[in-house]
Amino acid sequence: MSIDLLRHGDTGQRSYRGQLDDPLTELGWQQLRDAVLGHEWDRIVCSSMARCSRFATELAERRGLPLRIDTRLVEYHFGDWQGVPVETIAETDGDALGRFWADPVMHPPPGAETFDAFRERLSAALDDIAVEASDARVLVVTHGGAIRLLRCVAEHRCFGDMAGIDVPHASLHRVAWTP
Repeated sequence: MSIDLLRHGDTGQRSYRGQLDDPLTELGWQQLRDAVLGHEWDRIVCSSMARCSRFATELAERRGLPLRIDTRLVEYHFGDWQGVPVETIAETDGDALGRFWADPVMHPPPGAETFDAFRERLSAALDDIAVEASDARVLVVTHGGAIRLLRCVAEHRCFGDMAGIDVPHASLHRVAWTP
């Protein structure tokens, strides 16, 4: 079994988007189409958010693959920071932003989802994927924050490492996941 995590493509937005349901830009569509060239999977699972599910649906239909949409794979909810440009947060609440980047577990954004809840729902989703596809190659189309957290869990890293994990748009990340 292998699980590849794919971050959605560009949405044209430059802020913590979280659970705002932005569509992909034309660039985002092209980034994703380019990212999957030469790769083969047996099934696809994706976030329910449009920036993931629309591309995953297109890819599944084009390749004749089963697709499952899983709401647990949605992005982290950034609370009061959702939709606010990072530069604005840095200007108005720079100390809190620095604490969040250093230790997101202890210093989440105001009104945000707890990291325990975020970890639990993402881990449960990956556990189910691993059980369902015990001998399959699975593509999981999800979000930057979700990929960072899942990599921390799979690689036994602290969540403070999340800010240093590079997850560009339409990037693939293979994880070894044991339920």
